[in-house]
Order: sequence, then structure tokens, then C-alpha cells
Amino acid sequence: MSMNDLPILSALRSKMQWHQERQRVLAENISNSDTPNFRPRDLVEPKFDRGGATVGGIGTLPMMQTSATHMAASGAPDNFDNDRGKSGFQTRPAGNAVNLEDQMLKVSANQMDFAAVTSLYSKSLHLLKTAIGKG
Repeated sequence: MSMNDLPILSALRSKMQWHQERQRVLAENISNSDTPNFRPRDLVEPKFDRGGATVGGIGTLPMMQTSATHMAASGAPDNFDNDRGKSGFQTRPAGNAVNLEDQMLKVSANQMDFAAVTSLYSKSLHLLKTAIGKG
């Protein structure tokens, strides 16, 4: 088995690639902050199972309580409209919906997460090299 086949390293590489792509998308949002009718975009964060494989798709949506007589699912929002403004956009008269403060917060959080993932990746490689006697 090569080192590239290890699930943890594969998951960390996928996460680093996601952070790189998200940085590109966020930079595009900031650069178009004055473009009329521009809507900011973002990427959905990948989820991983215990084996390091990416999970997602249709089966990951939480159950919704559509009637007061239904039992509430754990972690589910009260209704579809109760996102507390997280998915809404503040649109300016020109039709642009980019909030620079929000985008800059996302950029800095993305940079910190990328640094954490790259640190984990390099420490994992160092640990493997130590385990085989080359470190």
C-alpha cells in the first residue's frame, strides 16, 4: 500500500483542495463587489466518514417538523424560514448582494482552516516517516 492510498491522507488532501477552491470563489465574490446584479457564491463543505471517504448526497438532510403534533428531530430547525438571515442577501439598489465584511470573515476563517489542515497533513507525513525509520 502506498502512502497516497491511506484514507487520512486522502481526506486531508481533499480538504486542502476544497479550501483552495473556496478561496478562489470568495476572492471572486470580493472582486465583483461592485458588479451590478452579482450574487455571492460559496461552496458546500465536504463531509467525511470514519474511513476518510467523502459522504453526502440525498440521505444527509435532517428531518423537518412540519406539524406541531410531530416529534422534533434532533438538530433540525423549527421551519424552513428560520435561518436567522443566514441565507438572505442584503441587496443594494444596483442589485449587488456582496457583503464585504461577511466575505472577509469567510476568507480569514478559510485561511485558518487551511493552515490547520496543512499542519495536520505534514505532521501525519512526519509520523509515517518516523514509523518506517526515515524520520
